Amino acid sequence: MTSPAEQLLAGTQRALLHRIATAQADGRSPSFVAAVQRRGQVVWNGSRSCVDGHAPDDDTQFRIGSLTKTFTAVLVLRLRDEGLLDLADPLEKHLPGTGAGEVTIHQLLGHSAGLGAESPAPWWERTPGSLRPDLADVLGDQTRMHPPGRRHHYSNPGYTVLGALIEAMRGAPWEQVLRSEVLEPLGMLRTGPQPQAPYAGGWAVHPWADVMLPEPAEDLGLMAPAGQLWSTTADLLRFAAFLAEGDDRVLRAASVQEMKEPSAPPESGDWDGHYGLGLQVVRRNGRTLVGHTGSLPGFLAALWFSAEDDVAAVAFANATSGPLVGEVAAELVSIVAEAEPRIPEPWRPLPEVDAELLALTGPWYWGTRANILRLISDRGLELRGLRGDGRGARFTARPDGTWIGLDGYYAGETLRIVRNDDGSVNHLDVGSFVFTREPYDPAAAVPGGVDKEGWRGLGS
Repeated sequence: MTSPAEQLLAGTQRALLHRIATAQADGRSPSFVAAVQRRGQVVWNGSRSCVDGHAPDDDTQFRIGSLTKTFTAVLVLRLRDEGLLDLADPLEKHLPGTGAGEVTIHQLLGHSAGLGAESPAPWWERTPGSLRPDLADVLGDQTRMHPPGRRHHYSNPGYTVLGALIEAMRGAPWEQVLRSEVLEPLGMLRTGPQPQAPYAGGWAVHPWADVMLPEPAEDLGLMAPAGQLWSTTADLLRFAAFLAEGDDRVLRAASVQEMKEPSAPPESGDWDGHYGLGLQVVRRNGRTLVGHTGSLPGFLAALWFSAEDDVAAVAFANATSGPLVGEVAAELVSIVAEAEPRIPEPWRPLPEVDAELLALTGPWYWGTRANILRLISDRGLELRGLRGDGRGARFTARPDGTWIGLDGYYAGETLRIVRNDDGSVNHLDVGSFVFTREPYDPAAAVPGGVDKEGWRGLGS
């Protein structure tokens, strides 16, 4: 039950319903279900169906296809955080004998290992996994289509290999590890590799006639870590909340953030997004969305979350093709974010004053370019160009008295305070760049020195 403060306006709710009704009708899907979450609370559920009085709800399972990959990636990052592997490790170190042992775990997570997009015939999504009993049956004879690390090339077999890696290192089946390490801690009790009633049936709709054909729902066997899961809108919104902030019971926030960072150069011409580690990050309707899409014969799924707006949306359809669920889920986020913009938290001063850091705030100059240094929470610093340009970043304090860049141009770079013999500040060193209190301050250690005659006018 949502509180009055959490409920959406009637106009917003109608706009959301109109969008999915249009998607179900125009996409000719037997059913369509969606849900929206704001500030961690479910604020809307909606569905449409071709069967009167029998529309799915937030507890109805649909197959989510490649959204499964995000869950598999979380399990691999857990192994890394426990010190059991490094993402730079070659696969052979932990899972020998695959024939693709030189590719790294990072490359597999980000689809840059150069492996094939699909397993050898027959079409793995519509045939039982028993036809592919070993990894060799999944990878085939031509294991690499491209040199590892050179480009993004989506690979379902790559995530099958990651599932085998998880099983080898945990000594338990992938689905068992997933349930105990992710699904149960997050309360996702209606998510799993096999359907449990109530669940939707998968259908193919004829492209030129309003008739349907049932799709098989095969157990994918070794391919399960790439696309086996069934889930509900309620469960995936719980997962969206985890992807927004992390959860120490499953994966710390820093590792979840790492999943969102670009892992490989995008395909040529694809400048509206990138692939991280098991997560897609795209630009839609002027905002950045994090999540994943998925499909299997008979089903389409999408989950998107906007951190800026603190809004997430899930959309499912039980049709092989037709509804553009990824676009619909993105538009559901936009409808809520634009109709009811996020109200910022009240401004509050810092809990205490650090006089030494306060003295550092204000203007600093890189050559003649003006920048502003601000003091933020937890002894953090923020450096931004005075006119909104330049190489800005936020920095977090380290125990040794330096700061490390969190984002922007200086991500991972070190900010140091360089002092004179008397303890006064000479300049800031940010990744070797010198920032001074005055443009080319003659009293500061400016590389190359400063002309002794100083600034001059045209007539000098």
